[in-house]
Amino acid sequence: MKLRKIVIAANLVVAGATVLATGSAFAQAKEQFFPVLSGRTGPVAPNATPWANGHNDYMKLVNVRGGINGVKTLVEECETAYATDRGVECYERLKGKHGGATVFQPLSTGITFALTEKIPADKIPMITSGYGRSDSADGGVFKWNFPLIGHYWVAGDTVLQHIAKKEGGWDKLKGKKIGVVYHDSAFGKELLPIMQERSAAHGFTLQLLPVPAPGVEQKAIWLQVRQQKPDFVVMQTWGVMTPTAIKEAVATGYPREKMFGTWWSGAEPDLKDIGENAKGYSAVMMQHGAEKASPVVKEILEKVHAKGQGTGPKDEVGDVLYMRGAVGAMLAVEGVRAAQERFGKGKVMSGEQARWGYENLNLTQAKLDALGFKDVMRPVSTSCADHMGSSFTRVHTWDGKKFTWSSDWLQADDQIIRPLVKASADKYAGEKKLSRRTPADCQS
Repeated sequence: MKLRKIVIAANLVVAGATVLATGSAFAQAKEQFFPVLSGRTGPVAPNATPWANGHNDYMKLVNVRGGINGVKTLVEECETAYATDRGVECYERLKGKHGGATVFQPLSTGITFALTEKIPADKIPMITSGYGRSDSADGGVFKWNFPLIGHYWVAGDTVLQHIAKKEGGWDKLKGKKIGVVYHDSAFGKELLPIMQERSAAHGFTLQLLPVPAPGVEQKAIWLQVRQQKPDFVVMQTWGVMTPTAIKEAVATGYPREKMFGTWWSGAEPDLKDIGENAKGYSAVMMQHGAEKASPVVKEILEKVHAKGQGTGPKDEVGDVLYMRGAVGAMLAVEGVRAAQERFGKGKVMSGEQARWGYENLNLTQAKLDALGFKDVMRPVSTSCADHMGSSFTRVHTWDGKKFTWSSDWLQADDQIIRPLVKASADKYAGEKKLSRRTPADCQS
């Protein structure tokens, strides 16, 4: 009995030492916190959910690969339901957790507008790929905002380029009418400046058709389309609004071949239940589309999902919005990696240090290919003046079951976009009594 007690006591000592050692290891673990403002409920849930799944799966893949030079990623979600007030509450709740937020990606233009007023004081950058403030591409005014790889004016310009090319040139659009079906919010209205600019330059007219959120009732809108017969319809819609619009177009007999969405209006959840009736509908994509065969998707399936650690359903891995989330995560991580090159490889970066990384991104094609994004993305290079870093898009078209590419690479016209961005940024700076950043600040 005495021997048995000694053995038990010895085992308890060993167990206790193991717990202490493990606790010490956890205490010393280096983690980079990436908060997620998710929209898994509400009117955009079918679209926002795969984005969050793609983002989180890529962050898990980064950890399997060894982290960011040894620093592991840490993700925590907060549900916004696409509501601006809830988004701000989530921001306030998460910004100081786990050593401090690295970067926010709100996935909402309304939340972006609200957080733009907060992030300079908190010194936390914000990535808004494909949404938010288009003028925030001007880093001379918007130090903390990064609409990496695209904003609404890029989408609008390139979708109009695609239409013009199909018609035989910009001159062929003179005298035509283009309907714009858009979410009646900051998100929808952000598309309008580039549409109006191109309309004035090329002599086509616009039929503006705002749709109140959430957009499940559009009969009156599509009655106007049937009556006025625009030559083309461009859609800036999101969530349940998009399939509703396409169903109404089917019901009123408007040809899907003449309908073109921006990148928030052209993913599988928008069309899969409509199927063959949506055949011919197209949307401009922020570089990537569905990328089931891409190296990064194959690696996620092998190293994350095959281990039972996938965030969402396996069959959505590589879909359009899943890929957008994965791309967002990759950009967030690579900004931190760039920051480590200046502030210390293998160290946890503050939000302020990460901001420098996003402003000094240099994702060459070789780097992108090595990360698994071969044939998915083109190079991204940012600077103090340019917080977007790339303005390439492609168009894909629904064939009744899936999207297939229907254009070559398109690039937004900098001669059109840059003056729009600068004028709007200057206006914002004037309203907020801000000065443009100095060369010294651009080096900081």
